[in-house]
Amino acid sequence: MKMTTLVLIITAVLTALIGGLFYAYSCSVVLGLGKLSDVEYLKAMQNINREILNPVFFMSFMGTAILLPVSAFLFRGYQPAFIFLVLAALAYLIGVFGVTVAGNVPMNDALDKFDISSSTTEAIRQMRDNFENRWNFLNNIRTVFSVVSIIFVVCACIWNREV
Repeated sequence: MKMTTLVLIITAVLTALIGGLFYAYSCSVVLGLGKLSDVEYLKAMQNINREILNPVFFMSFMGTAILLPVSAFLFRGYQPAFIFLVLAALAYLIGVFGVTVAGNVPMNDALDKFDISSSTTEAIRQMRDNFENRWNFLNNIRTVFSVVSIIFVVCACIWNREV
């Protein structure tokens, strides 16, 4: 097996791992969190958003952002794998990485600064109203684009013409 094929396999695994994370949020985590009271919901999201900032998450999230373009570069002479990897990289960098950095992270940062213990019931309700639906919508966008990226990477693996 050539090094480029090994890089492609690692890229596929990381892409699938991060896609699985967003998928799990979309189809279970946010549904469970949605059943909590406003205070419980905000505390849970604050804790989740703090705990996700760990090396394992960064390895898959940033690793995918790095390895998709690297894989595309490595396969630039091998059609159609190259095209699939370029499409996977674009989908990930725009629809997952971009949405996270421009949408979810600023919302997470604002929530992190929100002092639940000294806030009124109305302020807590307002914070949840401003946060929950938009955050979930953005996460669903990340989920869809993650799945699209996974599909393209799998196609690159299947149609890998490298010898």
